[in-house]
Amino acid sequence: MGGEKTPDPAARGTGRDAARRGYETHAARPRKHVREIFSYAQEITRLQLGDHYAETVEWMRALPYYFENEHVRVVHAAMLSGVPLSHQREEILCGSTRGERELTALFPDSYWHQHYTDAKPVVFGHHVTGREPMIRDGRIFGLDTGACHGWNLTALCVPGFTVHSVKAHGDHWSTIKRQWQLPVLKTKPWHDSTWPELAHAIERFSSTSDPAAYRWLEALQEWAAGLKSAFPTLVATAHRVASELTPNELRQHPAAKVLFQARNGRLDQTSLARQCPTPRRTIDLAAALGLVLNELPD
Repeated sequence: MGGEKTPDPAARGTGRDAARRGYETHAARPRKHVREIFSYAQEITRLQLGDHYAETVEWMRALPYYFENEHVRVVHAAMLSGVPLSHQREEILCGSTRGERELTALFPDSYWHQHYTDAKPVVFGHHVTGREPMIRDGRIFGLDTGACHGWNLTALCVPGFTVHSVKAHGDHWSTIKRQWQLPVLKTKPWHDSTWPELAHAIERFSSTSDPAAYRWLEALQEWAAGLKSAFPTLVATAHRVASELTPNELRQHPAAKVLFQARNGRLDQTSLARQCPTPRRTIDLAAALGLVLNELPD
């Protein structure tokens, strides 16, 4: 309840058990996974699930945006009073950026739960309330007490509406972020990033405190520099190959465009750079010219 969890397709419940765990079930609903919007947490989860990721996302698609029984309503982030749960906007229920904007427009100087007047109690999370749950009027229960950050894990039992909290064993999110930083870095689309994008990303991630990740980023920077330093060799090789082939052979060549530029005296490092804006384009051109450039570091 104190942060994003890795969903377990087997973790289902009904009746009282579902009422007790309904918030947890919804809080784990990974809208970003379903919509293929990957922040750092989603990238980690995707790697953790490995080959089971696709089937888990399919299971996620069927999860509800809310839970309600005769005793309680459970939402992940928010709801509007006076509107049936089935008619609530998903963006508000799950606390997406758009949903947060809508709530700010409706309640610019207060929070949605300060305007909740329905008789049935509501339970929500998403926003950390502090180390203790937020309980108002015996009907409004904010249960995100920062468990993933090392604070407390809080649960509400119904129909008695008793609250239970236990202290987390540690700052789990900080630990997971450190453990998975290098694996996540290695999944970035470095081959298809432009040279400026690649340089910017390396600079951004180089503030890491993880020595292994920092060393890998240094190797990545050296790899990119090595590819760009091969431009003069690529130009020279293109001129040599272009001079050795007939016009018909040039047309059949996988690097035909570059070779015709060379043959016509229009290929230099500046024009080659336009043809090779990414590592992949550079490596592919080198391979077409019979050269082998270094691949991404392991």
